Amino acid sequence: MKLGEKLRYLREVEGALRGVDRELSQQEVARLVEKELGKSISQSYLSQIESGARPHMSNSTRMLLARFFKVHPGYLVDDPEGFHNELVSDVGASEDKLDLWLVQGAERFSRDAELHHALLAVARHSDSRMCVVLLGEILENPGLADRLMEVLRGQSPPANRKTRRRS
Repeated sequence: MKLGEKLRYLREVEGALRGVDRELSQQEVARLVEKELGKSISQSYLSQIESGARPHMSNSTRMLLARFFKVHPGYLVDDPEGFHNELVSDVGASEDKLDLWLVQGAERFSRDAELHHALLAVARHSDSRMCVVLLGEILENPGLADRLMEVLRGQSPPANRKTRRRS
């Protein structure tokens, strides 16, 4: 994958993670980098990178974009010819894979606003794996999920309600 393709992909994922239901524009990325990191990058520079007119970027720009998109700086280069993502080691990548899977799931369920929001919230969390494990633990405790929903939504508990549980 070329650097420009990676940058476009990161703008798409970042848009989903931020809940805008579309890719971030180059101008939005430039504004957010300035706002969140206090550094500037121009929309035209991003455009040149994405179009391939500028096939490489400076190390300071690579570090800045890596911080903004929360990726390893080494990701922001062209992949060598014949490179396949499947060959990448799983060490340290499982959290990223889980986050990407959650974002893709959120997009598949975009018509269910509650589920869409919940999946994106888990993907945005700094430890999404722990969130999923926590959900599993909650569901393993009879009645806990229903009680938590009642408390969080401000409802009073119904009398003698059975807990749904899958085995």
